[in-house]
Amino acid sequence: MSVPRPAAVIVLAAGEGTRMKSSKPKVLHELCGRALVDHMLTAARGLTPERLIIVIGHARERVQAHLATSGPDAHAVVQTEQNGTGHAVRTVLESVGTINGTILVTYGDTPLLRTETLAELLATHGAEGNAVTVLTAEVPDPTGYGRIIRDTTGAVLEIVEEKDASPEQRVIREMNSGVYAFDGLLLGDAVKRVSTANSQGEEYLTDVLSILREDGHRVGAYVAADHVEVEGVNDRVQLAFARTVLNARILERHMRAGVTIIDPATTWIDVSVTIEPDVVIHPGTQLHGRTSIATEAEVGPATTLTDTVVGAGAVVRNAVCEGAEVGSGASVGPFAYLRPGTVLGRKAKAGSYVEMKNARVGDGSKVPHLTYVGDATIGEGTNIGAASVFVNYDGVEKHHTTVGDHVRVGSDNMLVAPLTIGDGAYTAAGSVITNDVPPGAMAVGRARQRNIEGWVERRRADTASAEAARQATAERAGRDGQVDHGERGKQADQVAQAGEQHRGSTK
Repeated sequence: MSVPRPAAVIVLAAGEGTRMKSSKPKVLHELCGRALVDHMLTAARGLTPERLIIVIGHARERVQAHLATSGPDAHAVVQTEQNGTGHAVRTVLESVGTINGTILVTYGDTPLLRTETLAELLATHGAEGNAVTVLTAEVPDPTGYGRIIRDTTGAVLEIVEEKDASPEQRVIREMNSGVYAFDGLLLGDAVKRVSTANSQGEEYLTDVLSILREDGHRVGAYVAADHVEVEGVNDRVQLAFARTVLNARILERHMRAGVTIIDPATTWIDVSVTIEPDVVIHPGTQLHGRTSIATEAEVGPATTLTDTVVGAGAVVRNAVCEGAEVGSGASVGPFAYLRPGTVLGRKAKAGSYVEMKNARVGDGSKVPHLTYVGDATIGEGTNIGAASVFVNYDGVEKHHTTVGDHVRVGSDNMLVAPLTIGDGAYTAAGSVITNDVPPGAMAVGRARQRNIEGWVERRRADTASAEAARQATAERAGRDGQVDHGERGKQADQVAQAGEQHRGSTK
């Protein structure tokens, strides 16, 4: 069947959603990287409608602000008072005028509805020449749903709510989803005649079906292939269920496209993530936002990437990366944190317990372990020793450090920005580097060591350390002969005591 282009898609999203127990509007709650309403808008866009209209009401300022970035193509109509679904549609038609053609009415809290299902609904509507076509589904347990009552030709006679259904009708498993395809002109006339004579005093869109049938028009139905698609989200339990279903779809799509996902049960991927074939995703991985992963890369286990680019053949393990770029063949982790603005070059490394922010690391350079690199540029083929810190913040402003090509930064270095270390330079272990280092120079920035022998035995005589020192001293004396530190030790002890009195007591 051919699929007619709808004249309009109307998305109803004005409700408060009290069962969510949230200050956030229901349609803005997120799953798999998109708000509920954005999933529906995306499915609607797949139909290329002439008009995309969304009805908003509760917390409309917040919803409008969200739509300004996620749905600028959607025309918002405000339903000032939420007086039912029929009232919402009537508000739209009074606002935009008569719509000639097929109007699809759906909801902002049905994130599992696919474009393909909506297209089948439209195709059925056009092929059967219906005034309205209802999207239905056969559910395992129809308790609580309105039942679809058909005649012998398959046309819909009525929708009977469970409280009004006879025992014979209650065994029917076909239920109403609340999604409809209407003839626009007929809808415009019928929605004006909807009554409020019901327990809620509201205008129900379902009443339009009865009105059209009484006018002699045909009411049809299309049964969705999967009943799960038509389930809405009304509380956090249903939100979690929808997230699980949608995530399973996303994982299946990637796996069928050539991605290996070791454990789908512990892998979560947003709809906007792109992954090339031959990527391996290990257990406990979460991929969010605009993350993209190139071929033959490995990600995980226990890794979270947000808006991160991973190059071909790169390996990222036990890491958290946000707004970072990992070059081809590079390695990250385990237990690394790459913050926004971090760029690792080809075959670069950010190893165990390394944190980076706003840092560019050149091809083949390594930051293997226990290091913080912030606001820095590191050249090619450079190695940063363990336990080094790029000291970038003076309490008011951030400062930049530039490290050249093929530099060797010693372990336990403090590189105090602003600072430049030239190509081929070395820095000694344990140094605090505060001045620029010329190319090829060795920078040493540490205090001279001196040993005060016998200090522990004199000043901490009753400790385990003193006993260990005495035993070691006795063993050494036995090997090397008696060594009398006497007067020299006392003098050194006096110097140390004077220093402690000057500095005050510290622990």
